[in-house]
Amino acid sequence: MTTTTSPLPENAPEDVPESVPEPGGPVDGGTAAARPARLIHTESTTEIPVHLLFRDAPGPAPVRLRPAVVARRADADGHGAGERPRPRGPADGRSRPAVPRIDPELVERPARVLPGLAGVLAGVCGAAGCVATSWWAGVLPPPVAEALGPASRSGAAGLGPAQWAAYAGAGALGLFGFGGLARGRTGRAWVLGLFGRYRGTVRRTGLMWVNPLLLRRRVDVRLRHWRGEAMRAADRSGVALRVAVLVVWRVRDTARATLSVEDHEAYLRACVEAALVRVPVAAPGASEGTVAAAQDALTRLVAADTAPVGVEVFAVRPVRVEYAPEVAAAMHRRRIAALDAQHRASVLGSVVDSVEDTVTRLTTRGLVELDDYERKVLVKDLTVAFCAGRGETGP
Repeated sequence: MTTTTSPLPENAPEDVPESVPEPGGPVDGGTAAARPARLIHTESTTEIPVHLLFRDAPGPAPVRLRPAVVARRADADGHGAGERPRPRGPADGRSRPAVPRIDPELVERPARVLPGLAGVLAGVCGAAGCVATSWWAGVLPPPVAEALGPASRSGAAGLGPAQWAAYAGAGALGLFGFGGLARGRTGRAWVLGLFGRYRGTVRRTGLMWVNPLLLRRRVDVRLRHWRGEAMRAADRSGVALRVAVLVVWRVRDTARATLSVEDHEAYLRACVEAALVRVPVAAPGASEGTVAAAQDALTRLVAADTAPVGVEVFAVRPVRVEYAPEVAAAMHRRRIAALDAQHRASVLGSVVDSVEDTVTRLTTRGLVELDDYERKVLVKDLTVAFCAGRGETGP
């Protein structure tokens, strides 16, 4: 038996009896013990054995009960009993950048090709078959017929269905044999397709035979570099820059580089431009460590964006960094002011060190005895003298 209780209403009477007499027992304090009334103020569901409802014992016997799950009404989204659905998201709470998804079956695989000798033999056999059919039909050219003499007319049978069929077979064999010959080069690959379906990639070199019905697309798989024009960027302070980068890359998966995007070189340029917008570039005159950190960040970001399309990026190096034309003049004045302030600070530091060294030597060797006022005057005069001397000899 299962009982369910709900919270008490607000207008429930406060004088609830602690016990309820058993049915059929004495009302005014009989010998039979009254069954205690159980008030459950929280919503729950519990399984209670039937024999406990009619038990006359003063207290309930200890019975092991299985824990029950509180059932909840289905919400608008259709979620029923159990815990409420928790929002799913990344563990660290940060949004992950979207990565382009490519068909997992589109992966480079070697195509089936034959050695070039097989194509040559097939073409020669087709040509020989055409010559033999012509001799059979007696339609050899006059110079050839005169060279052969009576043997050229011994097998003349005329052009009939059999001769035309032989011509067709020999011609098709010759076309397939010579038409499928291809020359593979080092650093080049062929991407083969048939009726829009990928059939494999050929990376072999030398003479080979490829099915002439397959569509061939040549792909350069050598290590390449690309240097683009000046593109928009910014440094850590948000100052506009113009950056020209050098990208070292190559095609790793010819199938994805050719079939997953329209132009993998244009896609690479777009990824570089997007990375320059997201990664702060070291300003002109920055330290070597800052420049190296910016290069590493650019390389990682561009490599992650181009990896799904079969392009492998080795390095993205800014080769020319300059301020944008609208801020170039202001930044040039700021740079000059910073260099001037740095020069003045270095000159003042050297003058103070020289004055301190001079006064210390004079006093420690006992050449002069100075009180506070005389010391101040001497320091003032030495400072003016050293600064004037540096100003005359300085740049």
